[in-house]
Amino acid sequence: MTLDEIKDGLPVFIDANIFIYHFTGISEECSRFLERCERGSLKGTTTVQTVLEVIHRLMTIEAVHKGFIQPGNTAGKLKKHPEIVRGLSDYTCGLKIPAMGIQVIPCSIEDCRLSQKVREKHGLLTNDSLLIAAMQKSDCINLITSDTDFDNIEEITVFKP
Repeated sequence: MTLDEIKDGLPVFIDANIFIYHFTGISEECSRFLERCERGSLKGTTTVQTVLEVIHRLMTIEAVHKGFIQPGNTAGKLKKHPEIVRGLSDYTCGLKIPAMGIQVIPCSIEDCRLSQKVREKHGLLTNDSLLIAAMQKSDCINLITSDTDFDNIEEITVFKP
């Protein structure tokens, strides 16, 4: 099923890569999907941590795209050159996520504890397990992602672009 085929009204959690594909212009399908969330046709939710991940990744993409650094260990290179970071600004488009009709929920220390159980059960890394924990807390089983790490989690339904 494509993202265009998701039924209106469905509550969905959105992973960072969907926003990245939209903001970088890589996927028209992801942009159409997010437009549906903005119109209220879909109830999109994500976490503050996901927004931070999007902003971080967009920052590194911008630095590479503008030729300030070469790909590979981009965060490490930016740490060594704060003058480059000060000159970047396009990445802040990630802050527009709440204005796109996406509910952004905080994660508590209890969510962090729950995410540990998710990591133990499924072997996910921290950010991915925290997203699943937030989904469980919100009683949402639908995840929009291109990440294959979620494919074998039986408790959720994964939709991919």
